Amino acid sequence: MNSPRFVVVGGGITGLTAAYRLSKLAPDASITLVEADERLGGKIRSSPFAGIDGIDESADAFLTRVPYAVQLAEELGLTTELTSPATASANVWWNGLHPIPEGLLLGVPTDVLKLARSKLLTWPGKLRAALEPFLPATGVGSDCVGKIIRKRFGKQVHERLVDPLVGSIYAADTDRFSLAGVPQILDLASKHRSLLLGARKIRAKAPPTSGPVFATPRGGMAALTDALATAVRDAGVDLRLGTAIATIERATNNGSGCRVHLAGGDSIDCDGVVLATPARTTAPLLANISPAAATSLATFDHASVVMVTLAIAAHDWPRALHKSSGYLVPKPVQKWVTAVSFATNKWAHWNPVDSAGEPAMVLRISLGRDGRDVTGEPDDALLAAALGEVGGHLGLELKPFEHRITRWPMSFPQYRPGHAARVDAIEAALANDAPGIVLAGASYRGIGIPACINQGNLAAQALIELTTAVRN
Repeated sequence: MNSPRFVVVGGGITGLTAAYRLSKLAPDASITLVEADERLGGKIRSSPFAGIDGIDESADAFLTRVPYAVQLAEELGLTTELTSPATASANVWWNGLHPIPEGLLLGVPTDVLKLARSKLLTWPGKLRAALEPFLPATGVGSDCVGKIIRKRFGKQVHERLVDPLVGSIYAADTDRFSLAGVPQILDLASKHRSLLLGARKIRAKAPPTSGPVFATPRGGMAALTDALATAVRDAGVDLRLGTAIATIERATNNGSGCRVHLAGGDSIDCDGVVLATPARTTAPLLANISPAAATSLATFDHASVVMVTLAIAAHDWPRALHKSSGYLVPKPVQKWVTAVSFATNKWAHWNPVDSAGEPAMVLRISLGRDGRDVTGEPDDALLAAALGEVGGHLGLELKPFEHRITRWPMSFPQYRPGHAARVDAIEAALANDAPGIVLAGASYRGIGIPACINQGNLAAQALIELTTAVRN
């Protein structure tokens, strides 16, 4: 019997993980990874800036309390390279900087007294939030983060806490975002009458020595994808970079197999395919093999963002901000800037310098979100917005000696209300039309890096089980 052959489409963190896991689970298999770009890593990228070899141009860390990224780093021998933020003192800008109140779970309050001490909310807003434990259960309702938070806590908790926090992570407008994108809030809404009391129980049960919430390799997040790329090369995976997929069809000689047609005219017959590509990229690939799945995938929305990285002289940075990791900007007071990371404060292992070797301060500024695409704006307009808005927020004249602008078009999948049911229906259509094809990645069952790694692992396992069943 011939060894199985698999194709992985997409060379981001999900596709790399799927190829790596396939090589571990089926060491005799022939595995091909196809990536349209000339580089691997997808939306994870680190590059030299301000005298540092690897400063991230996108995500700069992963969650540690969801185990999949930590476990993968350990497998790849990166455990000793991991570090965590030096400070977690973040703020919200609302006519000035206000520390994020203590005792929040993704913006959901767990302690009314701690919330009462914050000047971010008005007293009517605090009193409205304090009523939440006395309200009857509402369940998941319309599957909309914004609607359920306002219903439970009122307008101010939503617009000044939950929406900025969730929105900064997913570039989302929580009034159009499914609870499926925020599992912690989904769990609270579906299992607890009171979100506040439920969040309090979860925090109380957390181990006291559970460690840092976030981690990253010292060389930047690309160290993780680079290590994955090395591992798949060493395993003999055939990497086809700069190669697009034209379409996929069922193989004529194998009921569960597929024929992957490359844009250049070549084709690959295989036992199974992992499509680790964004939903709208995936849709046309399935047009011939599963029209129902393709039609639904084509309706998925994605938000676009821009990352502006600045380096300024350290002596220009106010002493009052030395212990702060950055701030969020709520939508009612947003222009272009949505979040600002005081990156040198956040990461103690970074020691940026100017051309003369003098200490510097690095800021990472996020622009744009769902409903506000600024990726088409020229560089000078993006830089001016970053300098003007952040300078205005902080009362500073920012004078960067180095800057970098990174556009990420269509980079954040937006889970609209009803997302989980749509994904269920798409997967059911694929199981019927093309059982050898598995979807994985941020468009489907979780947006963060650990979730994408987990989906890559599960996709590999699913293909192995399918192939084993067919061959037996």
